[in-house]
Amino acid sequence: MRKILFILTAFTSFISYSQSAGSLSGKLIDKEYNNEPLAFANVIIKGTSTGTTSDMDGLYTLNNLAPGSYTIAYSYVGYETQEVPVEILPNKITVVNVSMSASSASLDEVVITTTTKRESETALLLEQKKAVEIKQSIGAEELSRKGVSDAAGAVAKISGVSKQEGSSNVYVRGLGDRYLNTSMNGLALPSNDVNKKNIDLNLFSSDVIENVSISKAYSSKYYSDFSAGNVDISSKDYKGNGFFEATVSTGFNTNAIDKSFVRNEGTGYFGYYGRYNHNPFAVVLSHGIDPENAGTPMNIGYGASAGKSFDLNDESRLSLFATASFENKYNYRKGSAVDYTLTEKKAFIDNAEEYEYGTTTTAMASINYRINSDNSLKYNSLFINSSSDKIGYFGIDGKGRSRDAILNTDEGFYQMNAQFDQTQMFVNQLLGNHTSGKLDIDWGFGYNYVFSKQPDRKRISVENYHYALDNDSSTNPTFYSNVVFDNQRYFQNIEDDEYNGRLNLAYNAKENLKFNIGFNGRSKQRSFNNIRYGYDIIDAGYGITDVNNFDSIFNLNNLNLNQSDNGIYQIQVIKPTPTLSNINRPGQYENAYKGNLNIYAGYFDAEIKSGEKWLFVPGVRLESIEQKIAFNVINLGNLGNSEITSKQTFVLPTLNVKYALSEDANLRFSASQTVSIPEFKEVAPFVYEDISTRMGGNPDLLEKGYSKIWNLDLKYEWFFSKSEILSVAAFTKEIKDPVNLVVGADATGTQRYFRTGDKANVYGLEVEIRKNILTDDNDDTKLSAGLNATYMHTEQDLYRSIDGKFYDVSFQESDETLQGASPLILNADINYSPTFGNYKPTANLVFSYFSNRIDALGSGQLGNIIEKGVPSLDFILKNKVKENFEINLGVKNILNTNIDYYRETVLGDISVNSANGKGVTDYKRGIDLNLQLKYKF
Repeated sequence: MRKILFILTAFTSFISYSQSAGSLSGKLIDKEYNNEPLAFANVIIKGTSTGTTSDMDGLYTLNNLAPGSYTIAYSYVGYETQEVPVEILPNKITVVNVSMSASSASLDEVVITTTTKRESETALLLEQKKAVEIKQSIGAEELSRKGVSDAAGAVAKISGVSKQEGSSNVYVRGLGDRYLNTSMNGLALPSNDVNKKNIDLNLFSSDVIENVSISKAYSSKYYSDFSAGNVDISSKDYKGNGFFEATVSTGFNTNAIDKSFVRNEGTGYFGYYGRYNHNPFAVVLSHGIDPENAGTPMNIGYGASAGKSFDLNDESRLSLFATASFENKYNYRKGSAVDYTLTEKKAFIDNAEEYEYGTTTTAMASINYRINSDNSLKYNSLFINSSSDKIGYFGIDGKGRSRDAILNTDEGFYQMNAQFDQTQMFVNQLLGNHTSGKLDIDWGFGYNYVFSKQPDRKRISVENYHYALDNDSSTNPTFYSNVVFDNQRYFQNIEDDEYNGRLNLAYNAKENLKFNIGFNGRSKQRSFNNIRYGYDIIDAGYGITDVNNFDSIFNLNNLNLNQSDNGIYQIQVIKPTPTLSNINRPGQYENAYKGNLNIYAGYFDAEIKSGEKWLFVPGVRLESIEQKIAFNVINLGNLGNSEITSKQTFVLPTLNVKYALSEDANLRFSASQTVSIPEFKEVAPFVYEDISTRMGGNPDLLEKGYSKIWNLDLKYEWFFSKSEILSVAAFTKEIKDPVNLVVGADATGTQRYFRTGDKANVYGLEVEIRKNILTDDNDDTKLSAGLNATYMHTEQDLYRSIDGKFYDVSFQESDETLQGASPLILNADINYSPTFGNYKPTANLVFSYFSNRIDALGSGQLGNIIEKGVPSLDFILKNKVKENFEINLGVKNILNTNIDYYRETVLGDISVNSANGKGVTDYKRGIDLNLQLKYKF
């Protein structure tokens, strides 16, 4: 009986306590990031061990608190701890919302927090969960862990994304460069390459990246030229008390380390060329052809970053951040170079080699001025210099073949190609955020300038090269000179100017209703020109006694100034300067074009919350596009000097829907209409000739307007912990009047862009999972794994024939898969992060794969050019020896898979070169080893 009475008494007491207990709840706000929720902050009852942490929405709750007075401590590493007195009432929920800001008390704490919050995988998962549109991001923390050194490598780790080996081309959901947009801090970025629409993502080193995101589902705030997605690079920022960090690294490529490296005459170690202001003809007269020694092929990299904040008053803060880095890379490729259309035109089978010395210099500075908690301004300036210094030798064993050879078509054909490309880019941005009552204003203005040059490419062609290898002084190779420009000097210039801006007004009408009204626009101008000077060999039988010393031949002493001279050669230009001869005199640009693109748009959308579950975002965009290109080229006769303009206004509807299945799971749906507009390089009929490929534009694209695209997406995502996710997405697209790169079935085999049919369809399925396998006592991850996979099916109909104003083409097949689409894309990684006292290593194994895809469509009786699928495996070891010192090791391309493109023919698959690839095909890239030292002051 006493036991029963005790139990009843205890139960009664418990019921009485439960009925009188109170609760504490609220939301933590991050003042440093536009009053967004602050996740994973500590909420502790002072003087006790009772507490909790805020969830991914910044919410927290403490239940079953006895009535009375408490002091609650709110803390987050690097933020000011706030102590708030609270009165808990019986049977009541006390609500306390706290706004937290960064601390300036501790240097170490500030560095840790303010430099990683928007770089961490956890924070980006939170952002993905709360995003209105379907979006994925990868932050600097994950980039570092996976040893990713640039933005191109970053996006290739996101589901549905693959990178083309041998180039910087990125494919999103099977759609390539022409269907993709790139921006930085929400402002458009220009292209640095005449052959591309988007900027080379390799140029953005991880030193300047806070995170990289891809929005795959369209929202009305984006430009309508959105089909595959929008890649946005968020630049690094800093809001702490101060830091300085320095890195130095070295390494080598296993293919390159034992080679005697060469690079172009006149180029520098840091990737600069100092003769841009000189007339090309003067350069031809005064500077030689032969490559120079490039030194020991050891890769070197070094850089530094610094930041400092100044508190001007209780609310104002001025934050400064700067970073600069330099890295170089030596790569050696040996394989084949083949030009094969219906028959073999030129072939260097297993006897082509290419030396490439590349550099990237990056410098960025940002000034962030937080006027108060409601207003902030930021100025961001970025400079990038990138260079590629390539020396190619084709037919090095004397067995090169050319159908057009004069003396011997079966052997002895040889070519040297010495080419330097340099791009200098300046990006300047002014950004602002303002809040006033229910109105939020977000704006930005940018100016971009691109200076891209290919100065003084040298190309020499030789016949009977095998005579140079026979040790017989009586037999010598001779110059191949079917036309004057088989031996040439080539100069090419590209300059881009672009102004762009955006403005978004967000009106928070109610807690469950928000309106966005915005404007964005861009005005872009491009100028392009090129000129060639050809060596006309006067003595067709002149014997070359030393194939490594062309400077002994092409110098002023051997220049034939008139027909009575005994000179060996003359210099010719295609377009002479008025009143001057085209022989031994400076000339005019051979090809030139000017392009203008003006886009002005306004948009409206509403974010409508229905209950706790539904979010509807209907929107509409009104966009006016005007595109003009004026060209003067030599390969179109009377049509070669023309101007084409296209102007159209679009009304584009969008709908994004999010349904919260639970606190941790979302179901998303997106439907939209977008367009695809031609890029200048797709329209301008200038033809770029490489050793084994030719690529040109097609003005017919612009005359036929723009492609319209319907997009549908459905996605399930489950965030089953702060760092774990499972998502499944299905998507489809219908592209009206799709554009494909096509190899012309003619004598030249020139690749051009055509609208190849009425429509194309894309169907796909994406799966992503990130899972923690082992965690420590603090619930921090020790062993984790990630996998994302995409399967796609594409189909398009093909016209039987296309009769254009400028170019014609025909197809034997009635349908085909879409160019650039891999049926299967895989990315996976395993991460192990143990802790041994102060020693905190992190080992990461990263794998990626894309299956075979069409590189260019064949026409007529020509088969397609196929890019073979490439698996890649990297190992990254991050060694944090002390809090401020790291020794890191990277081993990349461990599998060293063969890189190959081939043409489908009735005789079987034949390796060929790609206009999107390197100078050789069917080669191994080599394994890259890298050691880095990093110290933080």
